[in-house]
Amino acid sequence: MDKFSFLNAAHSQLIEDLYQQYLKYPDSLEPSWKAFFQGFDFALEGYGDDFGRNNETEPVSAPVQMANKAAESGNIPDDIQKEFKILNLIEAYRHRGHLFTKTNPVRERRHYEPTLDIENFGLSKDDLNKKFNSAAETGLPGAATLQEILNHLNKIYCESIGVEYMHVNNVAERKFIREWLQVNENHPKLNAAEKTEILEKLNQAVAFENYLHTKFVGQKRFSLEGGESLIPALDQLISRSSQLGVDEVVLGMAHRGRLNVLTNIFGKSYKQIFSEFEGKEFEEDVFSGDVKYHLGSSKKIKTESGEEVSINLTPNPSHLETVAALVEGICRAKVDNKYKDFKKVLPIVIHGDGAIAGQGIVYEVAQMMTLEGYRTGGTVHIVVNNQVSFTTNFLDARSSNYCTDIAKVTESPVMHVNADDVEAVVHAMRFAADFRAKFGKDVYIDLLGYRKYGHNEGDEPRFTQPNLYKLISKHPNPREIYKDQLIKEGILSNDVLKEMEVKFKNLLDDNYDASKEIEKNTMDLFMSDDWKDLPISLKGEIKIPVDTKFDLKALKELAIRMSTLPVDKKFIKKVTRLFENRIKMIEDNTIDWALSEWLAYATLLTEGHNVRISGEDVERGTFSHRHAVVKTEDTEEEYIPLRHITENRFDIYNSHLSEYGVLGFDYGYAMASPNTLTIWEAQFGDFVNGAQIIIDQYLVAAEEKWKIQAGLVMLLPHGFEGQGAEHSSARLERFLGLCANDNMVVANATTPANYFHLLRRQMKWNFRKPLVVMSPKSLLRHPKVISPLEDLANGQFQPILDDETANADKIEKLVLCSGKIYYELLAKKEELNCENIALVRFEQLYPLQQDKIKEVLEKYGNRKQLLWVQEEPENMGAWGYILRHFRDTGIEVIAPVPSGSPAPGSHKMFERNQNNVINRVFDRNDEPAKRPVTA
Repeated sequence: MDKFSFLNAAHSQLIEDLYQQYLKYPDSLEPSWKAFFQGFDFALEGYGDDFGRNNETEPVSAPVQMANKAAESGNIPDDIQKEFKILNLIEAYRHRGHLFTKTNPVRERRHYEPTLDIENFGLSKDDLNKKFNSAAETGLPGAATLQEILNHLNKIYCESIGVEYMHVNNVAERKFIREWLQVNENHPKLNAAEKTEILEKLNQAVAFENYLHTKFVGQKRFSLEGGESLIPALDQLISRSSQLGVDEVVLGMAHRGRLNVLTNIFGKSYKQIFSEFEGKEFEEDVFSGDVKYHLGSSKKIKTESGEEVSINLTPNPSHLETVAALVEGICRAKVDNKYKDFKKVLPIVIHGDGAIAGQGIVYEVAQMMTLEGYRTGGTVHIVVNNQVSFTTNFLDARSSNYCTDIAKVTESPVMHVNADDVEAVVHAMRFAADFRAKFGKDVYIDLLGYRKYGHNEGDEPRFTQPNLYKLISKHPNPREIYKDQLIKEGILSNDVLKEMEVKFKNLLDDNYDASKEIEKNTMDLFMSDDWKDLPISLKGEIKIPVDTKFDLKALKELAIRMSTLPVDKKFIKKVTRLFENRIKMIEDNTIDWALSEWLAYATLLTEGHNVRISGEDVERGTFSHRHAVVKTEDTEEEYIPLRHITENRFDIYNSHLSEYGVLGFDYGYAMASPNTLTIWEAQFGDFVNGAQIIIDQYLVAAEEKWKIQAGLVMLLPHGFEGQGAEHSSARLERFLGLCANDNMVVANATTPANYFHLLRRQMKWNFRKPLVVMSPKSLLRHPKVISPLEDLANGQFQPILDDETANADKIEKLVLCSGKIYYELLAKKEELNCENIALVRFEQLYPLQQDKIKEVLEKYGNRKQLLWVQEEPENMGAWGYILRHFRDTGIEVIAPVPSGSPAPGSHKMFERNQNNVINRVFDRNDEPAKRPVTA
């Protein structure tokens, strides 16, 4: 290595600052630095004018580059060389100090090379007592000895907090972090009252877990023991953030420590928790409820500093990281609709170390940080790091060095903190609050502790980690450690501490006794204030027709306004022609699918609702039908027609290429925004299976588990059109298999008017239900898929569409179907001029409108055959669901043969299969032996 290579890591800002100081006050500099800069002008002439920048974010000044070039030529005095070596050492602490910390409370850290020993930087013990001006770069007030510099650096970077921030490229952010750390040497400055408050929260956390352990032996509670400092940490984070302007907090976490957070942060009564441990039923029979460590809560609290803050704990299933997406969506809804300011709402996501490293949705959510449609002004991520996930050692749980290395994707700072050092934990939380408030970016806190028991309290951790649990069994809890510290500092006496513990124990005893008097448990409503005007629906209420009419004259005016592009903007010819065609549709009174959709949004906007649409390529629409956002030809300026008809919000965003994370976000948005028509559209309907966890755990079950409503609309392009297995089926059968107790609506509308009323009905109900729409593809431009404006203005959603051309007396075969296949059957019926077959469409598959079905069956009482016809293979689609509901009618099915794949890759095979289904309905070429063996 070249003897001057250390200059490559010399800190440019120090040299720049010293140079600027030299220009103003040359005599104020230490003589060797003054001499160095005196040669600058002469040197600059020799090097020419190639001094500039080394990247887009950080300038490299001429004196800095000169210093490096001078180093290469060997023209630097020994004392100046030492200064640069000190700078190199300082940089090494900033880059790698986190590798040499005291952050692990129960075992030794791995050994890393090279170390931060001074010999590795060309320094020796002889230099320890020498003074160096480079000390100013560390925040010290002036020149200091090397030993003083080392002590200072070790306190900042190598004690209970390890900081990673040198991957942050933004100069202002990095400077802020560096200066924040240097104040008080990265240690908190707390008064006696603050320390007592921290101990009280720590005592509550520890005592609560101990009490549960003795009263409910062997019951699952997923204790926080080993990470109890999370409680004072959250308390401080909320308090500090409220002082910085936060009015509302949305918290998401998995089950570990959740009961402790519910009681000691959210103020859920201890007696209620104890009663839930008894396993009593919930008061409302219609709700199945959920286990106690999945429940949510919403409260208003007053912090120690006097600020009032709304706090929300989002209900969460055991799919650990799922809730993170919901937290972001809830926060964005609150920003959009209530606060209009990202600084007013704080998302907090608590992770486990295994989950944050192993779950893909973490990356999907992380990438939302700065995206226009999904940003929330920065999230504080807290990892309760047990150093083991379920039974898996951390070395088997990730390839990255830290579980928090996802932070590097978004250039977010990370603080690794020893969970036993509660003051360091509080300090890290204050940093997180400050950084997030200033820059609106994510921050990660890695709370390094341990897990006292197994995955749950009935688990034996020694099966898999015997050595670790030998150490843990002898380790004092954080309360005992901090209590001893405060006694040594003279902050509190043993008597006061004992009184604190006894008082809290008595409180728990009283609540335990009171819990015995509770007959049935009650469930706290999540975000009840947001839903006070929309009670949960009564049984069967979902089937009652809803008035979705809209004034015809106003509807036509809206249609013309939305379809008229501004004359002062130049759009590409295809766009201009498309909008001209929409005007023609209005004149001809032939409204297509896209225009009916636009009119549904426009009418809702004028009636005081907001609209949000998100998903992959939704602005244009995957099939180029929507064009909700058009761009000028030359400048790509965006024009959004629906933003020019009302003051209410119309937001439409192309998402990043994510289903799981984005559907979770939009579901969360719908949870917090009952007055917004919130829509997520899949690029193709089958892509929804990438987000199946959101559907299974929230969409279909949240109302029964947690009393949570959400009116999210899912548009899933569905239809067998020869595009192969991956672009045919939105897996209708899965949704129908999840339907029960009026938990959602599953529809497959086939007319623009019915689609218009279906969307409007979502917001006209006095409750909210998820809506799953099997959206069309080819029907978007089908010549028969049109509706007159009168049907939009005066009609309502029709769950069943009868065959208006059929003479009931002549009908021998009644065909029930849903979706696109109706038009193929209709074409064949018209081709054959068939009068003995009636085609009846099920526009809403769940809930079935049994009274309407009864009317249809009675109307065609002379029929000889009742058929269900579908284009999906017999083992897919709606057939199994229909059979359950029509089991006493003698219904038969015509469908492609059962298959493991939704559709063939060969277009010719697809056509043969599809034609076979159609022909069999009309008794043509119905030869089972020749039916294809694959769907």
